[in-house]
Amino acid sequence: MKVGSVAGDLIGSEMQGRVLLLTTPNSYRTQDYLEAAKQLGIDAVVAVDTPQTLADEWSFRLGVDFSKPHEAVELLVGALAEADSSAAISGPVDAVLALDDSGARVAALVAERLGLPHNSPAAADAARNKHRMRRMLAACGAPSPTFAEFRTDQNLKEIIALAEAQIGYPCVIKPEELNGSRGVIRADLRCELAAAVRRVTALIGEGQPFLIESYIPGVEVALEGLLDRSRLHLLALFDKPDPLEGPFFEETIYVTPSRLPIDEQESVVEATELAARGLGLQTGPIHAELRLNEDGPWIVEVAGRTIGGLCSRILRFGMEVGGGSSLEQLILRQACGLPQENLQRELQAGGVMMIPIPEAGILRTVSGIDEASEVRGVEDVQITAKVNQSLVPLPEGDAYLGFIFARAATPADVEDSLRQAHSCLQFEIDPEFALKV
Repeated sequence: MKVGSVAGDLIGSEMQGRVLLLTTPNSYRTQDYLEAAKQLGIDAVVAVDTPQTLADEWSFRLGVDFSKPHEAVELLVGALAEADSSAAISGPVDAVLALDDSGARVAALVAERLGLPHNSPAAADAARNKHRMRRMLAACGAPSPTFAEFRTDQNLKEIIALAEAQIGYPCVIKPEELNGSRGVIRADLRCELAAAVRRVTALIGEGQPFLIESYIPGVEVALEGLLDRSRLHLLALFDKPDPLEGPFFEETIYVTPSRLPIDEQESVVEATELAARGLGLQTGPIHAELRLNEDGPWIVEVAGRTIGGLCSRILRFGMEVGGGSSLEQLILRQACGLPQENLQRELQAGGVMMIPIPEAGILRTVSGIDEASEVRGVEDVQITAKVNQSLVPLPEGDAYLGFIFARAATPADVEDSLRQAHSCLQFEIDPEFALKV
């Protein structure tokens, strides 16, 4: 039985704790958590959502199936209890963390079995299932849109009639358990709603649940926070300067600190804390998406994890103490019961651009990286897509071409740097059927 560990890098130094990380094969987050654990002197062991036969091909990785949570729990708890220290995973852990939504329920169940601080399995489910989330938010009075649940094997005419009667237009169709805006489509007309339902059905399959909810107009923001006994500590509030009006909702630029008036920022924090409590979330990281309009903040979704992709790399905290802490270090400190040095984000403005996929096809070449990197304020350009990789844009896709990171004196300067850098990049994408001679 194999599992990832950074323990080998810590020999000769005093361990500050031990944590089990649950991740996925393609997660952007794993390496940053492992690096943070190494810097803190925490022994991190890794279990991956993949069959063990495949995991055996990857050195130091234990495979479990997150879609079968109770089987995964028995495997993980049993592995931790093994007497054979050569298995690397054996022995107690101080915390269990899911790095992506898919592992949240397994993490909660394992922590519950081991008597470790955790969110309840019900709360973990609610934070990753959009229908449960909507029902619980409505019950606690958190501001959220009108919604109704349907299934992809229902009669299409019946779906449309019920949606028009209960929701109206414009509306938004979204699968219940996909994230990153996958399958999220706006419809303004009956023909658009029909097309969107067909497209979502092709994506998630027959007999699967999905939501139709009222479209929320307004500007969108993202909140990064840390829950401690249900109390929300704000870590960062991001503006999303690009309009997210549909028909698809591909996120691009995040900039912090927010340029919203202070009273609106405070209303966002209050609405998020109310929503987190309504879902039963009590501890650990929280990432929330909200929209603001003349009626105040509205909850789009709340997740019991950190921000996605590589976006957390733009966040640094307590810069006056030893060069600052990463977001992952804050999460690991809390999980392992270590003292937090400082939860205050650095004063300098920062931002990240998730580079969108402009069209489907095969990525052939990427150019302009050096020019983009030289734009004033840009700290790094990471192209995560691979040459000859098949690219799938939203609403079906679940990845980006890469990430651009920038810091500057003001949020406006950061946004300008990100846009300039993006304009330098060129991507040659061939249609899937084309043969490159």
